Amino acid sequence: MKNENLKLVGKKLYLRSPKIEDLDEYLQMSKESEKFHRGLIKMSRTREEFEAFLERAQKPENACFLIIRKTDEAIAGMINLSQIFYGPFCNAYLGYGLGARFTGAGLMTEAIELILKFAFKDLKLHRVEANVQPENLPSIAVLKRNGFTKEGFSRKYLKVGGRWRDHVRFAIIREDWKKI
Repeated sequence: MKNENLKLVGKKLYLRSPKIEDLDEYLQMSKESEKFHRGLIKMSRTREEFEAFLERAQKPENACFLIIRKTDEAIAGMINLSQIFYGPFCNAYLGYGLGARFTGAGLMTEAIELILKFAFKDLKLHRVEANVQPENLPSIAVLKRNGFTKEGFSRKYLKVGGRWRDHVRFAIIREDWKKI
C-alpha cells in the first residue's frame, strides 16, 4: 500500500513510511541489534536489503512503517502488514522488529496498537495474523497484550537464520479488537 505521507501518531512514538534518507540510521540500529535478533528476525543490514524493503513498501499488498520514538526522533524499529488480502479473506500478516536498545519501554506494544487501528479502521481488514517462534516470549507477550489469540502451531514454518523454524500462530479479528 502506498503510504508515503501517512503518519500514525501515538503517545511515545509514531509510525511513518521508510525513505532512502533513513538508510544510515536504520542500518546502524539493525547492526547494533544483530546479536539480539539472531535466529529470530533478520532486519535489513545492507543498502541492498534496505532498498528491497523500500521496494516492498511501495507494493499495494504491503503497508510498511518505521517506528520513530518521539522524544528524540530515533528510528526504533519497523512494523508492517504484508500479504494484504481483500474479498472473503480480508487478512494481513503482521511483522515487526525493534532495535535492542529500544526494548522494554512499551514501544512495540504501542506500535502494534497503532497498526491494528490502521488495519481495522482504515484498511477495513477482518483479521491480522502474526507468527512467532515459541521461545520468543517477549514477542508472544506483546501480542497477547494487544488482544491476539493463539490459534495453532506451525512446524518448520519460516526459514530464519538459515534454518526452518517452528512458529506459534496468533491472530486477532476485528470484533475482538473492538473490545480492547
